[in-house]
Amino acid sequence: MFKSLMTWVDDRFPATKMWNEHLAEYYAPKNFNFWYFFGSLALLVLVIQIVSGIFLTMHYNPDGAMAFASVEYIMRDVPYGWLIRYIHSTGATAFFVVVYLHMFRGLMYGSFKKPRELVWLFGMFIYLALMAEAFMGYLLPWGQMSYWGAQVIISLFGALPIIGDPLTLWIRGDYVVSGATLNRFFALHVIALPFVIVGLVVAHIIALHEVGSNNPEGVEIKKHKDENGIPLDGIPFHPYYSVKDIVGVVVFLIFFSLVLFFAPEGGGYLLEYANFIPSDPLKTPEHIAPVWYFTPFYAILRAVPDKLMGVMAMGGAIVVLFLLPWIDQCKVKSIRYRGTSFKILLAAFVVSFVVLGWLGMQPATPFLTLLAQIFSVIYFGFFVALYFTSKNEATKPVPERITK
Repeated sequence: MFKSLMTWVDDRFPATKMWNEHLAEYYAPKNFNFWYFFGSLALLVLVIQIVSGIFLTMHYNPDGAMAFASVEYIMRDVPYGWLIRYIHSTGATAFFVVVYLHMFRGLMYGSFKKPRELVWLFGMFIYLALMAEAFMGYLLPWGQMSYWGAQVIISLFGALPIIGDPLTLWIRGDYVVSGATLNRFFALHVIALPFVIVGLVVAHIIALHEVGSNNPEGVEIKKHKDENGIPLDGIPFHPYYSVKDIVGVVVFLIFFSLVLFFAPEGGGYLLEYANFIPSDPLKTPEHIAPVWYFTPFYAILRAVPDKLMGVMAMGGAIVVLFLLPWIDQCKVKSIRYRGTSFKILLAAFVVSFVVLGWLGMQPATPFLTLLAQIFSVIYFGFFVALYFTSKNEATKPVPERITK
């Protein structure tokens, strides 16, 4: 009966064909390691966010006078509402953790290099859409930090010449952050951007499966095939990696649950304490800072004294990541066979990103501003130095086949 049903479906929809092309008969390199868990984990967290978000919208009221009270209603009166809200807030943090680790793996193993430039670009557009999604969702609790954080970030667009003021007014929908802003951010957060993200994820996966997955050795497995066209260094994604990913999912869910049930506020880093106070346009919080996953770019913004130049530096810090496939001129993909210069540069880049993230959470004292300026130079210096050193980088011989 099942076989007959599938035959009936396949005559009308390519279900079996899609299963074979993207799972059962999709051959992945046989040497995937720990770093290759994070792509599938990002997909898992996306599902968690969509499902938990649907349940939150059933009780949330996107009205300037009722938004904060509706969140409190979810937390206190809706059965398991506190759990749904904390799943969604913890999921936001988990999303950026796995995405940052996924991007770091791409940097280590050259997953942005030919022929995977489009895979990287789709991934970067996903990252950009996630930042927009997180920022708009950050406003929805309508607490003090939500309100004033949105006020500060939206006002940055006013620094743009000519279009700045009209653009800021259009984003807010009012002359100040108000209920109109809340309504449009709610619409974008729950409808428009999720569709964009899902579409980009599908495009990211299709592009990946078209050119094939990269691996820690940086070897193209499609170069060596048997008489049946099967890569000699590949294994079917299902069941081998689908089962392996289940292990990663279990470990991830353990850590996710520990945060969810024992530290959902993360000491004020995941959910700021000021956000448990209703928004007050007449009372500015003592220290306004975004959530941790925005703070590296916020630190770069504050490191530049001029507002327009700061906005340009912050935007440039993201745009330059899009250009990485053309900045890195080295023919070798994997860090295993790249020179010492690349390893030093990558380590400096990671340190600068982490330190900038910490600096973005701190008050802007003169000394910390100086540190932010130094590490901002290191951040951008990574891309400049990589462009010039990667052309003549001393690399090790890359094996023809996967050896380990």
